[in-house]
Amino acid sequence: MRKNFEVEFVDMITEPGIVKLFECEKSPEKLIEKIKVSVERHRASAIAVVAHHDCAGNPVEKEQQIEQLKTAVEKLKKHFKSAEVVGLWVNEEFKVEVVFRSESP
Repeated sequence: MRKNFEVEFVDMITEPGIVKLFECEKSPEKLIEKIKVSVERHRASAIAVVAHHDCAGNPVEKEQQIEQLKTAVEKLKKHFKSAEVVGLWVNEEFKVEVVFRSESP
């Protein structure tokens, strides 16, 4: 994040199996409030949602996690129009792949 978005600081908000939280019709309010602090108070210009291989908090196949990741990116972009939102996948070799990227504001 620091390198790709040329920022000095990165706020990290973690939850086990975070992408599955966005499957419900409503976005997870507590998580949205935490991100809101980063975007509004810390002026974060980008949000990354990360899913990964062998996730204990969301033990489903990669394909399902990728769909959940897409949903998470779409929902976050609706909430945070001023931020770029990216969906990242960490594969079994611990390499990061950009799977989804919203348009920059």
